Amino acid sequence: MMSDIDEKEAERHRAKMAKRKAVQDAEVASKTVTEKGLLIVNTGPGKGKTTAAFGLALRMLGYGKRVGVVQFVKGAWHSGEKDAFAAFGDRVSWHTMGEGFTWETQDLRRDIAAAQAAWAKAKELLADPAISLVLLDEINIALRYDYLELDSVV
Repeated sequence: MMSDIDEKEAERHRAKMAKRKAVQDAEVASKTVTEKGLLIVNTGPGKGKTTAAFGLALRMLGYGKRVGVVQFVKGAWHSGEKDAFAAFGDRVSWHTMGEGFTWETQDLRRDIAAAQAAWAKAKELLADPAISLVLLDEINIALRYDYLELDSVV
């Protein structure tokens, strides 16, 4: 249970928060509303990268925006995430373009062709002004194995 707060302490806190609010308000007021791109890279070993990206996609959908998803590696297997995003109808443009992880396909030509097709779809979505977020799932694998030229992606 919280201890009692005396009036002096409460007033100090109010004054401190009023100053903080003034700083925050000034910062927000100084920003101009212009569209600009933002690149977020989720990387690292293990799980969680795609889940983090899907969290951003849900945020955009919550604001009524449209989202594009391009899966560079994942194949045709069932995905609970795809099922969940299907509930948003045409506000999600979902493209599973891969054929599975490269160590499963073991076909360099097919892997490169699939990655290039996925990148072409990604560029199409990135150019669409109606789509506010484009999620490039597993593009890091396509880049790691040189299925795509890093310079062209950057």
